[in-house]
Amino acid sequence: MSSSAPKGDWITVHADSRRWDQLPLRSSDIVISTPPKSGTTLMQGIAHSLLWPDGEAPGDFLGLCPWVDFRYHPIEQIAEQVGGQKHRRFLKTHTPADCLSLNDDVSYLVVHRDGRDALMSWANHREKYRPEAMEVLNRKAAVDGLAPLDPQWSGDDMDALLDEWLEECSPVRHLAAWWPLRDRDNVCLVHYANLLDDLDGEMRRIAAFLDVEVPDDLWAGVVERCRIDEMRAVAASTDGFTVRFDGGADSFFHKGTNGRWVGVLTENQLRRYDQHVAAGLEPEAAAWLESGSTRR
Repeated sequence: MSSSAPKGDWITVHADSRRWDQLPLRSSDIVISTPPKSGTTLMQGIAHSLLWPDGEAPGDFLGLCPWVDFRYHPIEQIAEQVGGQKHRRFLKTHTPADCLSLNDDVSYLVVHRDGRDALMSWANHREKYRPEAMEVLNRKAAVDGLAPLDPQWSGDDMDALLDEWLEECSPVRHLAAWWPLRDRDNVCLVHYANLLDDLDGEMRRIAAFLDVEVPDDLWAGVVERCRIDEMRAVAASTDGFTVRFDGGADSFFHKGTNGRWVGVLTENQLRRYDQHVAAGLEPEAAAWLESGSTRR
């Protein structure tokens, strides 16, 4: 049964939530919803490893789990791809909950990360993103009247990047829509810090949420496939990162660590971020976004 709440649209240079209207959901689907640079790819790898615990998947996690709202690829191509999948599907989105037609029979994995860490990862993302790839997105977004993004961020104007990030990638906007739904049986909130601290434990929690049973003798391998070095090796074998990023998968994954914002963001930039969080999230949600200490 679908949610009866009216939905809005999430339309940015990178993403268009209206593309979901062309992709009928199945009751067994898994939707991975995150703000950008917040553990999305790791969760794709986790879902992939859990669904095929023997490692015999019909493809890698990047090929099997497309980013539905991403303007770069025609939605008709994605709909045909996943429409032909016979296995339990898992799909990626950066769209907030109130811009999706939620389905009670679909499982939603919602992943977040301290916004300051996500911003630092976005800085690397934009610095390494190929200008010709950004121009493709700008041309498609122009149809909706959106102003273009700079084809390539030079790395020296963090204030301008912060403006862009708040508009395109705000974890506050994303979490504000998902937080009220956190106690629903088909919604699971996961924090990137918890994944780094206890990947095994968090993957057991995710497996239980998805009702996936993994034989004991396969569990160690299921977790090992989700270590960042293993995932980087898989990504390096695909063409998508090389086409869009200078440096390919190594640039996309970068460090995958937290706390790199310390000593880099100025007091004014941190103040702007804090004001953004305070204006958009209740205190409990803001604390969870920063630390993820509360399991949901």
